[in-house]
Amino acid sequence: MKLSAEIGEVESVDIAAPRLGEMLLADQKLSRNDLERALEVQRSMGGRLGRLLISLGLVSEVDVYSALSRQAGLPLVRQDAFPKEKPETSRLNTSFLLANNLLPLGNAEDAESTPDFASVDPKSAALRDALRLVFGDVPRVFFGLESEISGQLNAWYVQESEPEGEAVADQFEASEFIEHLRDMASEAPIIQRVSHILSQAVAAQASDIHIETYEEKSVVRIRVDGELYPIDEIDNKDAPAVVSRIKILSQLDIAERRMPQDGRTKLRVHGKEMDSRVSTIPTMFGESVVMRLLEKNFDLLSLESLHFTPPTLKTMRQLLSVPHGIFLVTGPTGSGKSTTLYASMQELEGENLKILTVEDPVEYRLQWLNQVQVQPQIGLTFAKVLRSFLRQDPDVIMIGEMRDGETAEIAVQAALTGHLVMSTLHTNSALGAIVRLINMGVEPYLITASVIGVLAQRLVRKLCEECKAPLLPDQAQAAAASLGMAMEEGQVIYRSVGCSACRGTGYRGRLAVHELLVMSEDVKKVVLERGSSLGGGDGAYAGGNLLQDGATKVFKGLTTAEEVLRVARQND
Repeated sequence: MKLSAEIGEVESVDIAAPRLGEMLLADQKLSRNDLERALEVQRSMGGRLGRLLISLGLVSEVDVYSALSRQAGLPLVRQDAFPKEKPETSRLNTSFLLANNLLPLGNAEDAESTPDFASVDPKSAALRDALRLVFGDVPRVFFGLESEISGQLNAWYVQESEPEGEAVADQFEASEFIEHLRDMASEAPIIQRVSHILSQAVAAQASDIHIETYEEKSVVRIRVDGELYPIDEIDNKDAPAVVSRIKILSQLDIAERRMPQDGRTKLRVHGKEMDSRVSTIPTMFGESVVMRLLEKNFDLLSLESLHFTPPTLKTMRQLLSVPHGIFLVTGPTGSGKSTTLYASMQELEGENLKILTVEDPVEYRLQWLNQVQVQPQIGLTFAKVLRSFLRQDPDVIMIGEMRDGETAEIAVQAALTGHLVMSTLHTNSALGAIVRLINMGVEPYLITASVIGVLAQRLVRKLCEECKAPLLPDQAQAAAASLGMAMEEGQVIYRSVGCSACRGTGYRGRLAVHELLVMSEDVKKVVLERGSSLGGGDGAYAGGNLLQDGATKVFKGLTTAEEVLRVARQND
Protein backbone atom coordinates (compact mmCIF):
# COMPACT_ATOMS: atom_id res chain seq x y z
CA MET A 1 0.00 0.00 0.00
CA LYS A 2 1.17 3.53 -0.86
CA LEU A 3 0.66 6.34 1.58
CA SER A 4 -1.98 8.85 0.53
CA ALA A 5 -0.93 12.01 -1.21
CA GLU A 6 -1.62 13.92 2.00
CA ILE A 7 1.69 12.65 3.38
CA GLY A 8 3.50 14.09 0.38
CA GLU A 9 6.53 13.19 -1.65
CA VAL A 10 10.05 13.12 -0.17
CA GLU A 11 11.61 16.54 -0.35
CA SER A 12 15.29 17.19 -0.86
CA VAL A 13 17.20 18.11 2.31
CA ASP A 14 18.16 21.74 2.61
CA ILE A 15 21.95 21.91 3.12
CA ALA A 16 21.46 25.03 5.24
CA ALA A 17 18.84 23.33 7.46
CA PRO A 18 19.09 24.47 11.09
CA ARG A 19 20.67 22.16 13.63
CA LEU A 20 18.40 19.98 15.77
CA GLY A 21 19.31 21.74 19.00
CA GLU A 22 18.58 25.16 17.52
CA MET A 23 15.20 23.97 16.24
CA LEU A 24 14.19 22.60 19.66
CA LEU A 25 15.31 25.84 21.31
CA ALA A 26 13.26 27.85 18.82
CA ASP A 27 10.23 25.61 19.50
CA GLN A 28 10.76 26.15 23.26
CA LYS A 29 10.96 22.37 23.74
CA LEU A 30 14.42 22.62 25.33
CA SER A 31 16.25 25.09 27.57
CA ARG A 32 19.71 26.42 26.75
CA ASN A 33 21.14 24.87 29.96
CA ASP A 34 19.69 21.44 29.14
CA LEU A 35 21.08 21.62 25.59
CA GLU A 36 24.55 22.53 26.84
CA ARG A 37 24.47 19.65 29.33
CA ALA A 38 23.34 17.21 26.61
CA LEU A 39 26.13 18.39 24.29
CA GLU A 40 28.64 17.88 27.12
CA VAL A 41 27.37 14.30 27.58
CA GLN A 42 27.55 13.78 23.80
CA ARG A 43 31.17 14.94 23.70
CA SER A 44 32.12 12.44 26.42
CA MET A 45 29.92 9.49 25.36
CA GLY A 46 29.31 10.02 21.64
CA GLY A 47 26.04 9.13 19.94
CA ARG A 48 23.39 11.18 18.16
CA LEU A 49 22.01 14.26 19.89
CA GLY A 50 18.35 13.41 19.25
CA ARG A 51 18.58 9.96 20.80
CA LEU A 52 20.60 11.38 23.70
CA LEU A 53 17.97 14.05 24.41
CA ILE A 54 15.27 11.36 24.47
CA SER A 55 17.25 8.95 26.70
CA LEU A 56 18.03 11.76 29.15
CA GLY A 57 14.34 12.65 29.20
CA LEU A 58 15.02 16.28 28.25
CA VAL A 59 12.70 16.27 25.20
CA SER A 60 9.86 13.92 24.29
CA GLU A 61 10.33 11.45 21.44
CA VAL A 62 7.54 13.11 19.43
CA ASP A 63 9.18 16.54 19.63
CA VAL A 64 12.60 15.21 18.60
CA TYR A 65 11.32 13.25 15.58
CA SER A 66 9.02 16.11 14.53
CA ALA A 67 12.06 18.39 14.45
CA LEU A 68 14.16 15.77 12.63
CA SER A 69 11.46 15.28 10.00
CA ARG A 70 11.25 19.05 9.39
CA GLN A 71 15.04 19.27 9.31
CA ALA A 72 15.28 16.50 6.66
CA GLY A 73 12.18 17.60 4.73
CA LEU A 74 10.54 14.19 5.27
CA PRO A 75 7.06 13.43 6.64
CA LEU A 76 6.66 11.88 10.10
CA VAL A 77 4.40 8.84 9.95
CA ARG A 78 2.54 8.11 13.19
CA GLN A 79 1.02 4.84 14.36
CA ASP A 80 -2.51 5.68 13.15
CA ALA A 81 -1.17 5.70 9.56
CA PHE A 82 0.41 2.23 9.86
CA PRO A 83 -1.29 -0.59 7.89
CA LYS A 84 -4.06 -2.35 9.82
CA GLU A 85 -2.92 -5.76 8.57
CA LYS A 86 0.63 -7.09 8.45
CA PRO A 87 2.04 -6.48 4.94
CA GLU A 88 3.50 -9.35 2.92
CA THR A 89 7.31 -9.09 3.13
CA SER A 90 8.57 -12.19 1.33
CA ARG A 91 11.28 -10.16 -0.43
CA LEU A 92 12.69 -8.92 2.89
CA ASN A 93 14.14 -10.91 5.77
CA THR A 94 12.24 -10.38 9.04
CA SER A 95 15.50 -10.11 10.99
CA PHE A 96 16.56 -7.29 8.62
CA LEU A 97 13.38 -5.36 9.43
CA LEU A 98 13.81 -5.87 13.18
CA ALA A 99 17.54 -5.06 13.19
CA ASN A 100 17.01 -1.81 11.29
CA ASN A 101 13.70 -0.77 12.92
CA LEU A 102 12.27 -0.66 9.40
CA LEU A 103 8.48 -0.84 9.11
CA PRO A 104 6.92 -1.72 5.71
CA LEU A 105 3.89 0.45 4.93
CA GLY A 106 2.73 -1.77 2.05
CA ASN A 107 3.10 -5.26 0.57
CA ALA A 108 6.61 -6.17 -0.61
CA GLU A 109 5.91 -9.47 -2.41
CA ASP A 110 5.15 -8.04 -5.84
CA ALA A 111 8.29 -7.68 -8.01
CA GLU A 112 6.74 -4.75 -9.85
CA SER A 113 5.76 -2.69 -6.81
CA THR A 114 7.97 -0.87 -4.34
CA PRO A 115 6.37 -0.23 -0.93
CA ASP A 116 6.94 2.75 1.32
CA PHE A 117 8.70 2.34 4.66
CA ALA A 118 8.97 4.11 8.03
CA SER A 119 12.33 4.25 9.77
CA VAL A 120 14.02 6.02 12.68
CA ASP A 121 16.87 6.94 10.28
CA PRO A 122 15.53 7.35 6.73
CA LYS A 123 18.74 8.98 5.52
CA SER A 124 20.97 6.04 6.51
CA ALA A 125 23.18 5.31 3.49
CA ALA A 126 23.60 1.64 4.48
CA LEU A 127 19.82 1.17 4.76
CA ARG A 128 19.14 2.85 1.41
CA ASP A 129 21.85 0.78 -0.32
CA ALA A 130 20.36 -2.44 1.06
CA LEU A 131 16.86 -1.49 -0.12
CA ARG A 132 18.24 -0.57 -3.59
CA LEU A 133 19.72 -4.08 -3.88
CA VAL A 134 16.33 -5.65 -3.14
CA PHE A 135 14.04 -3.37 -5.16
CA GLY A 136 16.41 -2.02 -7.82
CA ASP A 137 15.51 1.48 -6.73
CA VAL A 138 15.41 3.31 -3.40
CA PRO A 139 11.85 3.28 -2.05
CA ARG A 140 10.33 6.17 -0.19
CA VAL A 141 11.40 6.03 3.48
CA PHE A 142 9.69 8.31 6.00
CA PHE A 143 10.39 9.13 9.62
CA GLY A 144 8.64 7.20 12.39
CA LEU A 145 8.87 7.16 16.18
CA GLU A 146 11.22 4.45 17.43
CA SER A 147 8.77 3.34 20.15
CA GLU A 148 5.85 3.07 17.68
CA ILE A 149 7.88 1.30 14.97
CA SER A 150 9.40 -1.11 17.49
CA GLY A 151 6.01 -1.84 19.05
CA GLN A 152 4.39 -2.50 15.67
CA LEU A 153 7.26 -4.75 14.50
CA ASN A 154 7.00 -6.74 17.73
CA ALA A 155 3.26 -7.10 17.28
CA TRP A 156 3.65 -8.33 13.68
CA TYR A 157 6.78 -10.45 13.75
CA VAL A 158 7.73 -11.37 17.33
CA GLN A 159 4.43 -12.62 18.75
CA GLU A 160 4.52 -16.37 18.29
CA SER A 161 2.06 -17.40 20.98
CA GLU A 162 -0.47 -15.79 23.33
CA PRO A 163 1.79 -15.75 26.45
CA GLU A 164 4.59 -14.09 24.47
CA GLY A 165 2.08 -11.63 23.05
CA GLU A 166 1.03 -10.70 26.58
CA ALA A 167 4.68 -10.25 27.56
CA VAL A 168 5.26 -7.94 24.60
CA ALA A 169 2.11 -6.01 25.48
CA ASP A 170 3.30 -5.64 29.08
CA GLN A 171 6.70 -4.50 27.86
CA PHE A 172 5.10 -2.03 25.47
CA GLU A 173 2.83 -0.75 28.26
CA ALA A 174 5.87 -0.28 30.54
CA SER A 175 7.75 1.59 27.81
CA GLU A 176 4.68 3.77 27.27
CA PHE A 177 4.62 4.59 31.00
CA ILE A 178 8.33 5.50 30.95
CA GLU A 179 7.74 7.67 27.88
CA HIS A 180 4.84 9.34 29.70
CA LEU A 181 7.15 9.98 32.68
CA ARG A 182 9.75 11.53 30.37
CA ASP A 183 7.11 13.78 28.84
CA MET A 184 5.83 14.90 32.25
CA ALA A 185 9.36 15.49 33.57
CA SER A 186 10.10 17.70 30.56
CA GLU A 187 6.98 19.85 31.01
CA ALA A 188 7.18 23.34 32.50
CA PRO A 189 5.15 22.68 35.72
CA ILE A 190 7.44 19.84 36.86
CA ILE A 191 10.61 21.72 35.88
CA GLN A 192 9.37 24.76 37.83
CA ARG A 193 8.43 22.58 40.82
CA VAL A 194 11.92 21.08 41.05
CA SER A 195 13.52 24.50 40.56
CA HIS A 196 11.36 25.90 43.39
CA ILE A 197 12.40 23.08 45.74
CA LEU A 198 16.08 23.70 44.93
CA SER A 199 15.60 27.44 45.36
CA GLN A 200 14.02 27.02 48.81
CA ALA A 201 16.78 24.66 49.93
CA VAL A 202 19.60 26.95 48.79
CA ALA A 203 17.92 30.01 50.33
CA ALA A 204 17.69 28.15 53.67
CA GLN A 205 21.36 27.04 53.35
CA ALA A 206 20.29 23.39 53.50
CA SER A 207 22.85 20.62 53.24
CA ASP A 208 20.39 17.97 51.97
CA ILE A 209 17.01 17.69 50.26
CA HIS A 210 14.85 14.63 51.06
CA ILE A 211 11.90 13.63 48.85
CA GLU A 212 9.98 10.79 50.51
CA THR A 213 6.90 9.01 49.15
CA TYR A 214 4.24 7.76 51.57
CA GLU A 215 0.84 6.13 51.04
CA GLU A 216 -1.19 9.36 50.98
CA LYS A 217 1.31 11.94 49.71
CA SER A 218 4.98 12.73 49.14
CA VAL A 219 6.88 15.07 51.45
CA VAL A 220 9.88 17.30 50.73
CA ARG A 221 12.16 18.01 53.69
CA ILE A 222 15.46 19.87 53.93
CA ARG A 223 18.25 19.46 56.46
CA VAL A 224 19.38 22.78 57.90
CA ASP A 225 22.10 22.83 60.58
CA GLY A 226 21.62 19.10 61.10
CA GLU A 227 17.83 19.30 61.64
CA LEU A 228 15.14 18.21 59.13
CA TYR A 229 12.29 20.61 58.24
CA PRO A 230 9.32 19.92 55.88
CA ILE A 231 9.00 22.55 53.15
CA ASP A 232 6.57 21.07 50.61
CA GLU A 233 4.07 18.33 49.85
CA ILE A 234 3.65 16.67 46.45
CA ASP A 235 0.59 14.84 45.17
CA ASN A 236 1.52 11.20 44.58
CA LYS A 237 0.44 11.44 40.92
CA ASP A 238 3.14 14.09 40.37
CA ALA A 239 5.85 12.55 42.59
CA PRO A 240 7.19 10.08 39.93
CA ALA A 241 7.61 12.97 37.47
CA VAL A 242 9.45 15.09 40.09
CA VAL A 243 11.74 12.14 40.86
CA SER A 244 12.26 11.54 37.12
CA ARG A 245 13.21 15.19 36.61
CA ILE A 246 15.88 14.87 39.31
CA LYS A 247 17.10 11.61 37.75
CA ILE A 248 17.34 13.32 34.35
CA LEU A 249 19.41 16.14 35.86
CA SER A 250 21.69 13.54 37.49
CA GLN A 251 21.98 11.33 34.36
CA LEU A 252 20.28 8.39 36.09
CA ASP A 253 18.06 5.78 34.43
CA ILE A 254 14.44 6.87 34.90
CA ALA A 255 13.23 3.42 33.79
CA GLU A 256 15.01 1.76 36.74
CA ARG A 257 12.77 2.10 39.80
CA ARG A 258 13.51 -1.19 41.56
CA MET A 259 17.21 -0.73 42.37
CA PRO A 260 19.11 2.04 44.21
CA GLN A 261 20.98 4.52 42.01
CA ASP A 262 23.64 7.14 42.67
CA GLY A 263 24.54 10.10 40.52
CA ARG A 264 25.63 13.71 40.58
CA THR A 265 24.82 16.93 38.79
CA LYS A 266 25.86 20.57 38.58
CA LEU A 267 23.31 23.22 39.53
CA ARG A 268 23.11 26.97 39.32
CA VAL A 269 20.67 28.41 41.87
CA HIS A 270 20.44 32.07 42.91
CA GLY A 271 23.66 32.73 41.01
CA LYS A 272 25.52 30.05 43.01
CA GLU A 273 27.24 27.13 41.33
CA MET A 274 26.67 23.92 43.24
CA ASP A 275 27.48 20.25 42.93
CA SER A 276 24.79 17.84 44.02
CA ARG A 277 25.14 14.18 44.93
CA VAL A 278 21.91 12.27 44.30
CA SER A 279 20.87 8.95 45.82
CA THR A 280 17.62 7.08 45.09
CA ILE A 281 16.25 3.95 46.76
CA PRO A 282 12.95 2.10 46.19
CA THR A 283 10.47 2.22 49.09
CA MET A 284 7.01 0.76 49.70
CA PHE A 285 5.10 3.53 47.91
CA GLY A 286 7.64 4.93 45.46
CA GLU A 287 11.22 6.15 45.54
CA SER A 288 13.09 8.07 48.23
CA VAL A 289 15.49 10.68 46.85
CA VAL A 290 18.23 12.49 48.77
CA MET A 291 20.22 15.33 47.21
CA ARG A 292 23.39 16.44 49.02
CA LEU A 293 24.12 20.07 48.10
CA LEU A 294 27.79 21.06 47.88
CA GLU A 295 28.47 24.72 47.23
CA LYS A 296 31.42 25.28 44.89
CA ASN A 297 32.93 28.03 47.06
CA PHE A 298 36.46 26.99 47.87
CA ASP A 299 37.10 30.16 49.91
CA LEU A 300 35.22 28.34 52.66
CA LEU A 301 37.71 25.49 52.55
CA SER A 302 40.39 27.01 54.75
CA LEU A 303 41.49 25.97 58.22
CA GLU A 304 40.80 29.50 59.53
CA SER A 305 37.13 29.18 58.59
CA LEU A 306 36.72 25.97 60.62
CA HIS A 307 36.97 27.65 64.07
CA PHE A 308 40.10 25.89 65.29
CA THR A 309 41.43 27.24 68.57
CA PRO A 310 44.93 28.79 68.18
CA PRO A 311 46.82 25.87 69.87
CA THR A 312 45.00 23.28 67.74
CA LEU A 313 45.48 25.26 64.51
CA LYS A 314 49.19 25.73 65.17
CA THR A 315 49.69 22.01 65.82
CA MET A 316 47.59 21.09 62.75
CA ARG A 317 49.88 23.13 60.51
CA GLN A 318 52.96 21.54 62.08
CA LEU A 319 51.55 18.07 61.34
CA LEU A 320 50.71 19.00 57.74
CA SER A 321 54.30 20.11 57.18
CA VAL A 322 55.61 16.63 58.10
CA PRO A 323 56.71 14.94 54.83
CA HIS A 324 55.51 11.43 55.72
CA GLY A 325 53.13 9.71 58.09
CA ILE A 326 49.38 9.15 58.53
CA PHE A 327 47.05 11.97 59.62
CA LEU A 328 43.51 10.83 60.49
CA VAL A 329 40.26 12.78 60.88
CA THR A 330 37.58 10.90 62.84
CA GLY A 331 33.95 11.40 63.72
CA PRO A 332 30.47 10.07 62.86
CA THR A 333 28.80 10.46 59.45
CA GLY A 334 28.04 14.08 58.62
CA SER A 335 30.50 15.60 61.10
CA GLY A 336 32.49 17.49 58.45
CA LYS A 337 35.48 15.13 58.18
CA SER A 338 35.82 15.46 54.39
CA THR A 339 35.56 19.26 54.56
CA THR A 340 38.39 19.36 57.11
CA LEU A 341 40.55 17.11 54.91
CA TYR A 342 39.95 19.31 51.86
CA ALA A 343 40.77 22.42 53.93
CA SER A 344 43.97 20.70 55.09
CA MET A 345 44.95 19.94 51.48
CA GLN A 346 44.35 23.59 50.60
CA GLU A 347 47.18 24.36 53.04
CA LEU A 348 49.59 22.25 50.99
CA GLU A 349 51.60 23.72 48.12
CA GLY A 350 49.83 21.76 45.40
CA GLU A 351 51.87 23.27 42.58
CA ASN A 352 55.00 21.66 44.00
CA LEU A 353 53.44 18.39 45.18
CA LYS A 354 51.87 15.36 43.53
CA ILE A 355 48.56 14.93 45.40
CA LEU A 356 46.38 11.88 44.70
CA THR A 357 42.97 11.22 46.24
CA VAL A 358 40.70 8.16 46.20
CA GLU A 359 37.14 8.92 47.27
CA ASP A 360 33.62 7.53 47.28
CA PRO A 361 32.26 9.80 45.97
CA VAL A 362 34.40 12.79 44.94
CA GLU A 363 32.74 15.68 46.80
CA TYR A 364 34.77 18.76 45.85
CA ARG A 365 37.00 19.23 42.84
CA LEU A 366 40.12 21.24 43.57
CA GLN A 367 43.11 22.30 41.50
CA TRP A 368 46.30 20.20 41.75
CA LEU A 369 44.34 17.20 43.04
CA ASN A 370 44.32 14.02 40.93
CA GLN A 371 41.02 12.59 42.13
CA VAL A 372 39.81 9.02 41.60
CA GLN A 373 36.31 7.80 42.42
CA VAL A 374 36.05 4.14 43.45
CA GLN A 375 33.72 1.92 41.42
CA PRO A 376 33.27 -1.41 43.25
CA GLN A 377 31.04 -2.76 40.46
CA ILE A 378 34.10 -3.00 38.18
CA GLY A 379 36.55 -3.93 40.95
CA LEU A 380 37.98 -0.42 41.39
CA THR A 381 38.21 -0.52 45.20
CA PHE A 382 40.10 1.67 47.67
CA ALA A 383 42.80 -0.98 48.05
CA LYS A 384 43.27 -1.49 44.28
CA VAL A 385 43.52 2.27 43.63
CA LEU A 386 45.98 2.73 46.51
CA ARG A 387 48.30 0.05 45.12
CA SER A 388 48.34 1.88 41.80
CA PHE A 389 48.91 5.22 43.57
CA LEU A 390 52.25 4.00 44.94
CA ARG A 391 53.50 3.71 41.33
CA GLN A 392 52.41 7.28 40.52
CA ASP A 393 55.26 8.99 42.41
CA PRO A 394 52.94 10.77 44.91
CA ASP A 395 53.90 13.16 47.70
CA VAL A 396 50.48 13.21 49.38
CA ILE A 397 47.73 10.57 49.28
CA MET A 398 44.20 11.25 50.54
CA ILE A 399 41.92 8.29 51.24
CA GLY A 400 38.23 9.20 51.48
CA GLU A 401 37.62 6.59 54.16
CA MET A 402 39.72 3.83 55.72
CA ARG A 403 37.15 1.03 55.65
CA ASP A 404 39.07 -2.23 56.06
CA GLY A 405 42.32 -3.79 57.15
CA GLU A 406 43.66 -4.09 53.61
CA THR A 407 43.28 -0.35 52.98
CA ALA A 408 44.82 0.43 56.38
CA GLU A 409 47.84 -1.81 55.69
CA ILE A 410 48.53 -0.17 52.31
CA ALA A 411 48.20 3.27 53.96
CA VAL A 412 50.76 2.27 56.59
CA GLN A 413 53.14 1.01 53.88
CA ALA A 414 52.75 4.30 52.00
CA ALA A 415 53.45 6.32 55.15
CA LEU A 416 56.54 4.25 55.98
CA THR A 417 57.93 4.70 52.46
CA GLY A 418 57.90 8.48 52.54
CA HIS A 419 54.37 9.67 51.76
CA LEU A 420 51.97 11.86 53.72
CA VAL A 421 48.69 9.93 53.96
CA MET A 422 45.47 11.65 55.01
CA SER A 423 42.24 9.79 55.67
CA THR A 424 38.98 9.66 57.61
CA LEU A 425 37.88 6.99 60.06
CA HIS A 426 34.55 6.38 61.80
CA THR A 427 35.32 6.44 65.55
CA ASN A 428 33.90 8.36 68.51
CA SER A 429 37.15 9.98 69.67
CA ALA A 430 40.73 10.63 68.59
CA LEU A 431 42.10 7.88 70.80
CA GLY A 432 39.41 5.55 69.48
CA ALA A 433 41.11 5.73 66.05
CA ILE A 434 44.19 3.97 67.48
CA VAL A 435 41.99 1.23 68.95
CA ARG A 436 40.13 0.89 65.63
CA LEU A 437 43.37 0.46 63.67
CA ILE A 438 44.50 -2.27 66.08
CA ASN A 439 41.12 -4.00 65.68
CA MET A 440 41.53 -3.77 61.88
CA GLY A 441 44.71 -5.83 62.20
CA VAL A 442 47.41 -3.14 62.15
CA GLU A 443 50.18 -3.96 64.64
CA PRO A 444 50.71 -1.38 67.45
CA TYR A 445 54.39 -0.93 66.51
CA LEU A 446 53.34 -0.03 62.93
CA ILE A 447 50.80 2.48 64.26
CA THR A 448 53.40 4.25 66.41
CA ALA A 449 55.80 4.28 63.46
CA SER A 450 53.32 5.71 60.95
CA VAL A 451 50.53 7.73 62.62
CA ILE A 452 51.53 11.33 63.37
CA GLY A 453 48.20 12.71 64.62
CA VAL A 454 44.45 12.14 64.92
CA LEU A 455 41.83 14.87 64.80
CA ALA A 456 38.35 14.08 66.16
CA GLN A 457 35.53 16.51 65.46
CA ARG A 458 31.80 17.08 65.88
CA LEU A 459 29.47 19.73 64.55
CA VAL A 460 27.46 21.93 66.93
CA ARG A 461 24.85 24.51 65.98
CA LYS A 462 26.03 28.10 66.04
CA LEU A 463 24.10 30.72 67.98
CA CYS A 464 22.09 33.18 65.90
CA GLU A 465 23.82 36.56 66.11
CA GLU A 466 20.49 38.36 65.68
CA CYS A 467 18.77 37.04 68.80
CA LYS A 468 21.24 35.37 71.22
CA ALA A 469 20.98 36.66 74.79
CA PRO A 470 23.30 36.39 77.83
CA LEU A 471 22.46 34.01 80.66
CA LEU A 472 21.94 35.31 84.15
CA PRO A 473 25.08 34.95 86.36
CA ASP A 474 23.80 31.94 88.32
CA GLN A 475 22.64 30.21 85.12
CA ALA A 476 26.02 30.91 83.49
CA GLN A 477 27.82 29.42 86.50
CA ALA A 478 25.71 26.26 86.23
CA ALA A 479 26.37 26.00 82.46
CA ALA A 480 30.12 26.36 82.99
CA ALA A 481 30.05 23.73 85.75
CA SER A 482 28.25 21.28 83.43
CA LEU A 483 31.22 21.64 81.07
CA GLY A 484 33.69 21.07 83.89
CA MET A 485 34.98 24.65 83.61
CA ALA A 486 35.07 27.60 86.01
CA MET A 487 33.79 31.05 85.03
CA GLU A 488 36.36 33.82 84.98
CA GLU A 489 35.67 37.43 85.83
CA GLY A 490 33.76 39.20 83.05
CA GLN A 491 32.99 36.07 81.05
CA VAL A 492 29.54 35.78 79.46
CA ILE A 493 27.67 32.69 78.32
CA TYR A 494 24.81 33.08 75.86
CA ARG A 495 21.55 31.20 75.37
CA SER A 496 19.43 30.62 72.26
CA VAL A 497 16.27 32.70 71.84
CA GLY A 498 14.78 32.39 68.35
CA CYS A 499 13.79 34.90 65.66
CA SER A 500 12.69 35.04 62.02
CA ALA A 501 16.32 35.01 60.81
CA CYS A 502 16.95 31.57 62.39
CA ARG A 503 13.46 30.09 61.82
CA GLY A 504 12.76 30.40 65.54
CA THR A 505 15.46 27.88 66.51
CA GLY A 506 17.97 30.29 68.07
CA TYR A 507 20.73 28.77 65.94
CA ARG A 508 22.05 29.64 62.50
CA GLY A 509 24.88 27.70 60.88
CA ARG A 510 27.23 25.16 62.42
CA LEU A 511 30.80 25.03 63.64
CA ALA A 512 33.14 22.22 64.63
CA VAL A 513 34.57 21.30 68.01
CA HIS A 514 37.84 19.39 67.87
CA GLU A 515 40.34 17.33 69.79
CA LEU A 516 43.77 16.81 68.24
CA LEU A 517 45.78 13.87 69.50
CA VAL A 518 49.49 14.22 68.77
CA MET A 519 51.50 10.99 68.68
CA SER A 520 54.15 12.12 71.12
CA GLU A 521 56.72 9.72 72.58
CA ASP A 522 54.57 9.33 75.71
CA VAL A 523 51.48 8.40 73.70
CA LYS A 524 53.48 5.95 71.56
CA LYS A 525 54.77 4.28 74.71
CA VAL A 526 51.21 3.87 76.04
CA VAL A 527 50.03 2.43 72.70
CA LEU A 528 52.86 -0.13 72.69
CA GLU A 529 52.21 -1.09 76.31
CA ARG A 530 48.44 -1.23 76.39
CA GLY A 531 47.37 -1.87 72.79
CA SER A 532 43.59 -1.85 72.44
CA SER A 533 43.01 -1.28 76.18
CA LEU A 534 43.78 2.44 75.86
CA GLY A 535 41.74 4.75 78.06
CA GLY A 536 40.44 8.25 77.45
CA GLY A 537 42.89 9.77 79.91
CA ASP A 538 45.91 8.50 77.99
CA GLY A 539 45.72 11.19 75.27
CA ALA A 540 47.91 14.23 74.78
CA TYR A 541 45.60 16.76 73.12
CA ALA A 542 46.99 19.92 71.53
CA GLY A 543 44.07 22.12 72.61
CA GLY A 544 42.11 19.98 75.02
CA ASN A 545 39.54 17.26 74.38
CA LEU A 546 36.18 17.74 72.67
CA LEU A 547 34.48 18.98 75.83
CA GLN A 548 37.24 21.48 76.63
CA ASP A 549 37.36 22.75 73.04
CA GLY A 550 33.59 23.11 73.06
CA ALA A 551 33.72 25.03 76.36
CA THR A 552 36.18 27.48 74.77
CA LYS A 553 33.65 28.16 72.02
CA VAL A 554 30.83 28.54 74.55
CA PHE A 555 32.84 31.25 76.35
CA LYS A 556 33.43 32.96 72.98
CA GLY A 557 29.66 33.22 72.51
CA LEU A 558 29.63 30.93 69.47
CA THR A 559 27.36 28.18 70.82
CA THR A 560 25.62 26.95 73.98
CA ALA A 561 26.62 24.51 76.70
CA GLU A 562 23.64 22.32 75.74
CA GLU A 563 24.92 21.96 72.18
CA VAL A 564 28.42 21.00 73.32
CA LEU A 565 27.10 18.47 75.83
CA ARG A 566 24.88 16.99 73.09
CA VAL A 567 27.85 15.99 70.92
CA ALA A 568 30.86 15.80 73.24
CA ARG A 569 31.42 13.57 76.23
CA GLN A 570 34.54 13.53 78.38
CA ASN A 571 36.40 10.20 78.45
CA ASP A 572 34.37 9.00 75.45
